[in-house]
Amino acid sequence: MNHFSAIDVIRAKRDRATLTGEQIDWVVDAYTRGEVADEQMSALAMAILLNGMDSAETARWTRAMVDSGERLSLRADRPTVDKHSTGGVGDKITLPLAPLVAACGAAVPQLSGRGLGHTGGTLDKLESIPGWRARLSVEEIRAQLDSVGAVVCAATDGLAPADRKLYALRDVTGTVESVPLIASSIMSKKIAEGARALVLDVKVGSGAFMKNLDTATELAHSLVGIGVEHGLRTSAVLTDMSVPLGRAVGNAVEVAESVEVLRGGGPSDVVELTLSLAVEMLSLAGLSEVDPARVLASGEAYETWCRMIRAQGGDPDAPLPTADHVDMVLAPEDGTLTRLDAYAVGMAAWRLGAGRARKEDPVRHAAGVICLAKPGERVVKGQPLLELHAESPDVVPGALAALRGGITVSDSDTGRGALVLDVIHATTP
Repeated sequence: MNHFSAIDVIRAKRDRATLTGEQIDWVVDAYTRGEVADEQMSALAMAILLNGMDSAETARWTRAMVDSGERLSLRADRPTVDKHSTGGVGDKITLPLAPLVAACGAAVPQLSGRGLGHTGGTLDKLESIPGWRARLSVEEIRAQLDSVGAVVCAATDGLAPADRKLYALRDVTGTVESVPLIASSIMSKKIAEGARALVLDVKVGSGAFMKNLDTATELAHSLVGIGVEHGLRTSAVLTDMSVPLGRAVGNAVEVAESVEVLRGGGPSDVVELTLSLAVEMLSLAGLSEVDPARVLASGEAYETWCRMIRAQGGDPDAPLPTADHVDMVLAPEDGTLTRLDAYAVGMAAWRLGAGRARKEDPVRHAAGVICLAKPGERVVKGQPLLELHAESPDVVPGALAALRGGITVSDSDTGRGALVLDVIHATTP
């Protein structure tokens, strides 16, 4: 018989006390089992958002979430390493990165999610490929890691069920923004997934969840600290998300751009970030002698992509969905495009149908935005800046409203700043 009650734990955090390990273990387990009600966990989540948790509390909370479900035992023949992004506009990096790192000799188990709001999910993008399936059994995941070296799929239902339940609650109670709860949510799934090393891409800027560098850095340190506490080789890369990543924002259009990168082309910023994260992942996996730029140029990463897609029932050669309606946004004057706000472009893509407002909503795989010009480029009046891809012209006015104030053309020559802002490594292995 336990000696805890939900009200005592809520009061403790309300009054800024440090929760004990036993309190944390009990409340997470009891909430998962339904003994602690949603309204009680809502109150505790709000107390945590307002009063925080220290690093020891956050690590223990993460462990309790991991222990609420199963842990995958991947048993791969190669060193396993994963990447997680906090999400952004045009952030398709998982698609070229997973096969690239696999082609370099690592095993990449990438358990991904679906998008909500303006940040499209990796699974939504891949489901635009005819035949591709997201749900795999643990046995299929292991087999694909052995045969291909990379798998991108949905998390199994048994991984961190406490997180799935708590995330849905936080989403409707205004408690998503808590750094300890964000960190434990991300890391509980990654630890349960079973990879031995993890690189975190923490986005910063208007199109990211973390709008400023200070809070993004706080989150990055928290994530790395949890990884170290759990014996996971971990680092975090802080990257700019004030401008869309690449030129394609959507689902099928982002797959097409990722294939361009794997074939040796694609936008320079997508290539730069893919290679930067690959170097970091290979370093943590003990494969720092491998040059991912050489492997990308050789075509081996593209071959691995094709095998990865086929292994999950997809046809890498099949035509991707295309939009029935394409509209243009034109440059208002001559000058330099100095601002293309990531959030505005992301919201435009969402209005066109590329994202979802609720988890049960469908996405339109052909919908999205193509950025024909990027900050720092010269444009002339009337030149197309953006292509808006949609199923119907009816949704275009909403997308244009979302873009209002997000595009600036001026006489300045200001372009995009640095893409990689900082790298945070663990102080202990």
